[in-house]
Amino acid sequence: MTRITVARGDGIGPEIMDAVLAILTAAGAQLEIDEIEVGEKVYLAGHTSGIAKESWDIIRRNKVFLKAPITTPQGGGYKSLNVTTRKFLGLYANIRPCFSLHPFVQTKHPEMDLVIIRENEEDLYAGIEHQQTDEVVQCLKLISRPGCERIIRYAFEYARQYGRKKVTCFTKDNIMKQTDGLFHKVFDEIAQEYPDIQNEHWIVDIGAAKMADTPEAFDVIVVPNLYGDVLSDVAAQIAGSVGLAGSANIGDECAMFEAIHGSAPRRAGQNVANPSGLLQGAVLMLVHIGQTDVAEKVQNAWLTTIEQGIHTYDIYTEGLSTKKVGTREFAQAVIDNLGKRPQRLRPVSYARGTRFALPKYVRKPSAHKELQGVDIFVHWSGSDPNQLAAIMKQIDSPYLQLSLITNRGIKVYPEGFPETFCTDHWRCRFTPANGAAITKQHIIDLLQAAHHHNIDVIKTENLYAFDGKPAFSLGQGQ
Repeated sequence: MTRITVARGDGIGPEIMDAVLAILTAAGAQLEIDEIEVGEKVYLAGHTSGIAKESWDIIRRNKVFLKAPITTPQGGGYKSLNVTTRKFLGLYANIRPCFSLHPFVQTKHPEMDLVIIRENEEDLYAGIEHQQTDEVVQCLKLISRPGCERIIRYAFEYARQYGRKKVTCFTKDNIMKQTDGLFHKVFDEIAQEYPDIQNEHWIVDIGAAKMADTPEAFDVIVVPNLYGDVLSDVAAQIAGSVGLAGSANIGDECAMFEAIHGSAPRRAGQNVANPSGLLQGAVLMLVHIGQTDVAEKVQNAWLTTIEQGIHTYDIYTEGLSTKKVGTREFAQAVIDNLGKRPQRLRPVSYARGTRFALPKYVRKPSAHKELQGVDIFVHWSGSDPNQLAAIMKQIDSPYLQLSLITNRGIKVYPEGFPETFCTDHWRCRFTPANGAAITKQHIIDLLQAAHHHNIDVIKTENLYAFDGKPAFSLGQGQ
């Protein structure tokens, strides 16, 4: 018997959760349930993350959380409960299987059967944003080596555990050479530890196009957070419907399981919602907690129901489906099919389970870190980079001198183009004069001089080399 936490959520959430729990009970799942309330009512009661402290205590104690979709109120500074839960509980791996149910659910990709494994805690989802000038806001993209190692190793272990043949990495490291470059570099390192599994890398834009056109070319895809969020919804939709897909959020201690779709408040209370996405999340949960026999029974019954053409409105197709049913009727059809196996769709077997031990991250010896300059970001409303350069050169010192100005990452000084459009947000790079060694005190002196000359400094970034290799971006056009 496993004790789990359940949240019925908002909109269609309570209906589809009732359907899923009825199926799990009928299938003989050994579950004890602690129910909590999350979502819209909790947000409006003053909890900005949509969850109360006592609910956190229950989730952390039980360590397994089955969650229906919720509604996040508009405005008011409300935070995403999904993002908050993933970060607080260390749920670093998001697993989304996307497979075709052809010919019973319409799809242009009958051979599709892939798994997207998405990094779940970092990237732009760190949520560190600032408005810095009248015209420019920023969002920091954070990629760490521990985060890369954990998710990439998880992807290879998943592939090995489930007999998958290939792991593909998507990044945009032709542009983001430091952040996405680190993800790609770690992928190449870890791939060498799995010679039995093919590996490949795609730039994410052409990789996404290939996945949307020829998804059968992929097996397991591992990606940073934002790309994974977008691509997994695309993959679910082209497989048949976003409403059919579930996901697992896995950490070292806890796990959360859910449908990938939203709460669809316009469909609430009408007994029309498809519970399949949440049911798929529940099947992943059963496998995670070791109740693989029940997971197989439920999944094969669900596949049989789909195969029989018993469909909810969202996947019902005249001439293909045999019966349009509501939420409760669909759940009853799955229950009636418990113990049956599909005849044309491939039956599942979860004998292997998903529990695999990943090694703890071991921090590598520190590299030799050398200060090589500073980028000073300035709020300036002028338009002529040469005029700004004249202002900034007033704070040149015997140690640090202006060498470059960029605007939105494009070099505009020296030798900029007059056609380049500039905002009021400027990056002014100061590098050592005559190759002299510099210290942080020299940067402090530079900032004091900027204050003295009424220069509006909004941010600084120190420039470092690690083991002699510059670890900062250059201005485009250099």
